[in-house]
Amino acid sequence: MTSASTAGAVRQGSLRELNLAVVLRRIAAADRPPSRAGIAAGTGLTRATVSAVVDDLIAGRLVAEAEPEPRTGAGRPARGLVLASDGPAGLGLEVNVDYLAACVVDLAGTVRHHLVRRADLRPVSPADALARLAALAAEAQAAAVRDGLTLAGAALAVPGLVGDGGLVRLAPNLGWRDVDVPALLAGHRLAEPVDGVPPLVVDNEANLAALGELYARPAGPRSFLHITGEIGIGAGIVLDGSLYRGARGWSGEIGHFPVQPQGRPCRCGGQGCLERYAGQEAILSAAGLPGAELPADTAATRLADLAGAGDPATLAALADAGAALGVAVAGVVNLLDLDTVVLGGGYAPLSPWLRPPVVAEVSRRVLTAAWAPVEVRPAVLGAQSAAVGGAGSVVRRIVDRPVGWLARST
Repeated sequence: MTSASTAGAVRQGSLRELNLAVVLRRIAAADRPPSRAGIAAGTGLTRATVSAVVDDLIAGRLVAEAEPEPRTGAGRPARGLVLASDGPAGLGLEVNVDYLAACVVDLAGTVRHHLVRRADLRPVSPADALARLAALAAEAQAAAVRDGLTLAGAALAVPGLVGDGGLVRLAPNLGWRDVDVPALLAGHRLAEPVDGVPPLVVDNEANLAALGELYARPAGPRSFLHITGEIGIGAGIVLDGSLYRGARGWSGEIGHFPVQPQGRPCRCGGQGCLERYAGQEAILSAAGLPGAELPADTAATRLADLAGAGDPATLAALADAGAALGVAVAGVVNLLDLDTVVLGGGYAPLSPWLRPPVVAEVSRRVLTAAWAPVEVRPAVLGAQSAAVGGAGSVVRRIVDRPVGWLARST
């Protein structure tokens, strides 16, 4: 039987945990640094409670005091509170078909470092690809340490279906099947476990990109479809502020939505999949630009440069890709009643040319478009969205439950 004193201690501990989260979220969501008094007024907590909680958060390097704004009236101006820029940080990693990426994001959501290495990873074994990624992660870790940051976890984005424990069930464009990513990276110390969360979380790249968009500033809609366009095409579905994963965690495979049921064969074994018409390789081919002949810059940048210069073949290729993309988007919008579609990844810099045909197809095919238009816009984070979203998901866990970080840091 639990004694009265033990039960009281548990209740007190739970109350402290709740207060820490309430105050830290308030600071994280504020447009201007709030004062202790302002937080007390906005949350209903007493000033003494807020002061004690803030002291704990400052001691744990989660919050810092900002310089007070000039005040014309009597009295000493109150110091505002901001998320600390020298405390915990998240490490975001990405393996894609033609590049590796690593980035460090601090608690305030600022990208402190972003590294990219371009290489065709299709002929490379999973072990070799992940070894290269670990070397890139080590560079990002070293940069974070020089900044005085502590990596509180890592999130790895992959273009495929991810099962329990980080097992990549299938990444068709990489040729991966049943790859145990955490096991292959076990010898590399990427980050420390915090609050029972493994130091490395593996997720679909479109899901992490959607989370990055959800928490990007300025705040956007709480429900949207986020599409990342690379060689493969993925989608993250956010409904009422939460990522929709589906029954087995594999939602969002819009790249294998059939836009031409008897069309071109796809690597997945199907026919007429969206990525065969709107994926990076399909657009390059239609524009007369085989990927192997591209210079070192990204395919999206090259296509954007040519489209901006009025190249007819590139403009036609982007128009056709946008039309195919619009067919798939219209199906999702009709099914889920979403009012916002975000073009991310390689689609972000191409949105000036992709957006018009996408809007045209959505307007023609979505039942409610006549009186409830669907917004189609580029991602706030652009082509960095998956790696940044992964790093951001790490620091977001701390904002949502700071007690775990504080327990580790004491």
